[in-house]
Amino acid sequence: MMLRFHTQTAGCSLQAQQPLVNIVRVTIQALAGVLGGTQSLHTDSFDETLCLPTEEAVRVALRTQQVIAEESGVAHTIDPLGGSYFVEQLTDKMEREALAYIDRIEQMGGIIAAIEAGFPQKEIADAAFHYQQQIDSGEKTLVGVNKYQIPPEEDHQLQILKISSEVEQRQLARLRDVKARRDESAVRAALDRIEQCCRSDENTFPAILEAVRHYATVGEICATMKTVFGVYEEATVL
Repeated sequence: MMLRFHTQTAGCSLQAQQPLVNIVRVTIQALAGVLGGTQSLHTDSFDETLCLPTEEAVRVALRTQQVIAEESGVAHTIDPLGGSYFVEQLTDKMEREALAYIDRIEQMGGIIAAIEAGFPQKEIADAAFHYQQQIDSGEKTLVGVNKYQIPPEEDHQLQILKISSEVEQRQLARLRDVKARRDESAVRAALDRIEQCCRSDENTFPAILEAVRHYATVGEICATMKTVFGVYEEATVL
């Protein structure tokens, strides 16, 4: 069976301390994705833990992919890690643990019941807490964070991207212009169609696409769906 998949490097691994080290982290993660056979790849920018990425940071992220593709040679082989006993062992371990989670969720009555019971939320919170404990204790090393630190004044001072309020005003003006030129009756009919689909078992996606073709906004579409489904509020998990 053919499997196509996209890979994005781990934004949660980016650190504010010594942010240029994030380039190395992203490179290793991107290489792992390519070695794993990904068909599509996104590399995070080194400054994303501090701000929206600058043009320079985005360029470095792009060049990271290009160096892997053009200079490393790993893309010349269909399966560079084929036959690796270590990779196979990791794959088997991941599969066993994933199936164990799926079995637990099935025993709870499915994912909806599990969410209502707060199971996924608690598992994520517990994993994050355990991860932070490992960092605080030094069991897990984060270069530049809990090991190999440097004084803050010696750290590389990045150029932080700041979005001007003029950008917001330009976007609001564009939105007002679109609303002034669109067919409001067609928009209203399309939104009503979405609501009808939400109140039935009908697929909402064709109705949403039709609303977008008439220039209904994301906010208007979401507001329509909220009238039927409400707003999800996560249950407090103790």
